[in-house]
Amino acid sequence: MTVLTPKFGMGASVLRVEDAAFITGKGRYTDDFAPEGTLHGYVLRSPMANAGFEIASTDAARAAPGVHLVLTGADIAHLNPLKSPAMQRQPDGTRAPTRDIPILCRDQVRYVGDAIAFVVAESRAQAQDAAELIDVTYEDRPAIAATADALNAGAPLVWPEAGSNKSFEYLLGERDKAEAAFAKATRFARIAFHNNRLVCNYMEPRAALGEWHADEDRLVLTTGSQGVHSMRRIIAEQVFAMPAEKLRVVTPDVGGGFGPKTFVYREYPLVLEAAKRLGRPVKWTGDRAEHFMTDAQGRDNQVEAEMAMDDDGRFLGLRVAIVANMGAYNSQYGPFIPFVGATMSTGVYDIEALDVSITGVFTNTCPVDAYRGAGRPEAAFLLEKLVDECAREIGLAPDEIRRRNFIRPEQFPYRTQTGRLYDVGEFEGHMDQAMERADWTGFAARAADSRARGRLRGIGMATYIEACAFAGSEPAHVELNGDGTVTLRIGTQSNGQGHATAYAQFVSEKLDLPIDRITVHQGDTDALAAGGGTGGSRSIPLGGVSAARAGEDLAGKIRKIAADELEAAAADIELVDGTARIVGTDRSMDFAAIAKAASKPEDLQGMGEFVQDEATYPNGTHICELEIEPQTGDVEILAYTIVDDFGATVNPLLLAGQVHGGVVQGAGQALVEDTVYAEDGQLITASFMDYAMPRADDVPSFSFETRNVPSTTNALGIKGAGEAGTIGATPAVMNAVTDALYRGYGIRHIDMPATPSRVWQAIKDAATA
Repeated sequence: MTVLTPKFGMGASVLRVEDAAFITGKGRYTDDFAPEGTLHGYVLRSPMANAGFEIASTDAARAAPGVHLVLTGADIAHLNPLKSPAMQRQPDGTRAPTRDIPILCRDQVRYVGDAIAFVVAESRAQAQDAAELIDVTYEDRPAIAATADALNAGAPLVWPEAGSNKSFEYLLGERDKAEAAFAKATRFARIAFHNNRLVCNYMEPRAALGEWHADEDRLVLTTGSQGVHSMRRIIAEQVFAMPAEKLRVVTPDVGGGFGPKTFVYREYPLVLEAAKRLGRPVKWTGDRAEHFMTDAQGRDNQVEAEMAMDDDGRFLGLRVAIVANMGAYNSQYGPFIPFVGATMSTGVYDIEALDVSITGVFTNTCPVDAYRGAGRPEAAFLLEKLVDECAREIGLAPDEIRRRNFIRPEQFPYRTQTGRLYDVGEFEGHMDQAMERADWTGFAARAADSRARGRLRGIGMATYIEACAFAGSEPAHVELNGDGTVTLRIGTQSNGQGHATAYAQFVSEKLDLPIDRITVHQGDTDALAAGGGTGGSRSIPLGGVSAARAGEDLAGKIRKIAADELEAAAADIELVDGTARIVGTDRSMDFAAIAKAASKPEDLQGMGEFVQDEATYPNGTHICELEIEPQTGDVEILAYTIVDDFGATVNPLLLAGQVHGGVVQGAGQALVEDTVYAEDGQLITASFMDYAMPRADDVPSFSFETRNVPSTTNALGIKGAGEAGTIGATPAVMNAVTDALYRGYGIRHIDMPATPSRVWQAIKDAATA
């Protein structure tokens, strides 16, 4: 049976409608907004990682050319700090106290980049010049930067009053059950590694424009975000202690988010406070150096893990100990990230016992929070690295040890040791398909060819599962306009994913209306009362279903109006290319005429809301094949194969783009990206001169396919895909690097990133051992 894909509906490879504006320079980002009379702000930041300080005078700064305002911590005592709501329960049932981020520090700074003062002037240059005139005296104190050293005896304390650098402690699983599993096991595999810290590096640095509308008695913030409604709630209710309706938040085009643009940063309340005091718009635009220093960073875990097995390599129990770096403060969701990652500890495997301990620690570094995947990449890397070590320990092939331990299709729905409920999965199916596409059986011949040329060839796989599109909803509203076009309003936020295209496809399918006649509006608290924002790959699985239902609701109303006008039954009306017509006749009305015929506005409005009770669980297999040049340590990815299960595909082109981008980010962590702090807390990798990013010539063309098993959790079978590429890529690449090094030199471990110098040193050490 042939299934026809609608021209613009779900499953169609529709080109992105938003791209024309972006590639012709017509996109509008926060820094493009400059209302008449706009002033410019600059943040004076600490040059020290741990210091007491005193501002002796701001007089010279206030008198500098063009300066309108200088704010210090004492000037904004009425603004509350940024507080994390994400502390989880500890073993004793309590929630650890948060360490909040002050809008401006009063007398103590805790990392390089901590905010001390805010200067507003006619230009950014004038504000920056004036900031240098502020007389600040620092009392330098010892700092701690390394995750692994934060709990050492005698380590400098970020928060001395706490008596320790421990932020929190979480436990997952059942320790007694795990101990019993280890007691009966006969084989064991152990690993220890550092999951390196990353800087997000979206294309568009953060910016914020604050305005005071006295006639409306409210503030307006324009900023790039991943959801305006959470921004409004936190800034208005938490920071300013005022009703949310006193603040409007607007987000225009956004040049990348990846998690860190979800969070409220200090500059947002600062531009609002300054705008209200001065009665003029105030804009702050961050530069790349500020991004490196102050935007929430990702990962940075110190990990030890051990798997208990029987003689056949079947997994009996898993122990994990994680030390998670929080940076100097508890960022918005920072304390939740290692916890949610740990809930995916057992991955695609049937492991009967689990014991996970997580210790959050403070260091004198930039706060750490969600970065693409938010804990799940960390969990997948840990497990897939350990599984490969299990295979080496037992003497099994990587695919065979996975095959023996996969959760079988007949075991679904499957409840994990952390309470996750997987609805469906065919893990062996996508692994076999990926191995076939990657020509896994032909690898030995290719490896021999590499050896003949003096190079090391490795192949690595990762079979991952992640949780995303978490329980909840995202209502969608559609309206038929007077010109026959349709507007969809929804509370998510595109950061480059292609929402304007994907959402329009859902509505188009219900109305049979070309997608260029459907406009998607996001990013304005005035346009929609509530919204959940974008994060956790939730927009399409939740918002897409709601958009489809809103389109269906509007379609029914259009049919009713047309039926009344055409003197027919609503059941006899069909929607065809922007018209409503009586089936089997040429009698019809276009949508513009229908809009004119409506008796009341609500007849032209549709609403849909899908409430999902459980997360979705995309999964798949990534296979990476690469070569290493032993003389230089250079790593070259030769082939990369992906077979993913996303449940159902909305737009194959958009999906491929999301997966490709995620894979590059994951490979970037594996091979080149690393945030390095000196012992005194100074950020060494503070620019692109020192922080390497993956480039186009670092990756080959990808082989990407789906082998979808529709989700039973989601109404349309969708599982979510925005973060999956990152989750599968890092372990696949590193397993391939380790495979090559093990084959050539017996090396079983190398920390990320596997840079040429690090690989070369590992080979040198092994050769001389």
